[in-house]
Amino acid sequence: MASKNSKSVRFSDRLQFALIRSILGVLFALPYRRRVRFLGWVMQHVIAPVAGYNRRSKENLEMIAPELSSEERSRMVGRVANNIGRTLAELFSAQDFVDHVGGTELSGPGLSQMQEAKAAGRPIIVISGHFGNYDVVRSALIRHGYHVGGLYRRMDNPLFHDFYVDRISAIGTPLFQRGRQGLGQMVRHLKSGGTLAALIDVRAGNGAPLTYFGKRAWTALSMAELALKYDALVVPCYAVRQPDGLTFKTSVEEPIPHTDPETMTQALNDSLEAQVRENMEQWFWIHRRWKDVPNAVVQEEA
Repeated sequence: MASKNSKSVRFSDRLQFALIRSILGVLFALPYRRRVRFLGWVMQHVIAPVAGYNRRSKENLEMIAPELSSEERSRMVGRVANNIGRTLAELFSAQDFVDHVGGTELSGPGLSQMQEAKAAGRPIIVISGHFGNYDVVRSALIRHGYHVGGLYRRMDNPLFHDFYVDRISAIGTPLFQRGRQGLGQMVRHLKSGGTLAALIDVRAGNGAPLTYFGKRAWTALSMAELALKYDALVVPCYAVRQPDGLTFKTSVEEPIPHTDPETMTQALNDSLEAQVRENMEQWFWIHRRWKDVPNAVVQEEA
């Protein structure tokens, strides 16, 4: 885990972290179910409008789903923010979250092949996106005896970073930070036959301009490259939030065939897109997913 370095902590970091801890202190005074509903409401009606998240979601939806009416789009933007708030409450609830989703079973056509790979000591890479609640699958895999390592990005605020890592560690370890050191740990984990959980849907400027919802989007090829190098099974897995807003249904899809990094990663993008199309309000539309694709690439496709 990262350690605090007082020289790198700014006053603004301390102020921001104090505010976050104050909000979370109020939040954790509530029972789990009320806590999740409450932060969903706060994100939808307070945080997302003020922080500009609703505007970004609306812009993305206007580009990707122009067939929606303005009323439909506005309702969806609100539901997107609510799901994000619920997901954050679940993430920071750590053990309460693990206990709550403990009865969630893994299901889907790829489960048997995952079980075979686990029994054979073959590495597995489980891929999801910022959709539903991605940590439901990680928790379920750990409960079923998979040695799951998670991949995460370092937070800008070093105080919040330590708090964040502490919370997600409660769901399961090991955790690997993106970067050279984390890559080495991750490779050793895979070579030992471990399972790696990663998300495919963040903008990766050093990746390839693949397609997502018919638009070019920078996408990292690293998971497919690792799979090819270490003969890892690549399995798209999702946890869809159910109508009650508190429970989930998992989907373990067929593994992605080994071909080349671009083809495999595009298949992962297509898999996530299909899931999102079924539950549009459950993807994090606040992401700058389609930002800064080279003009030459766009013109090529025109």
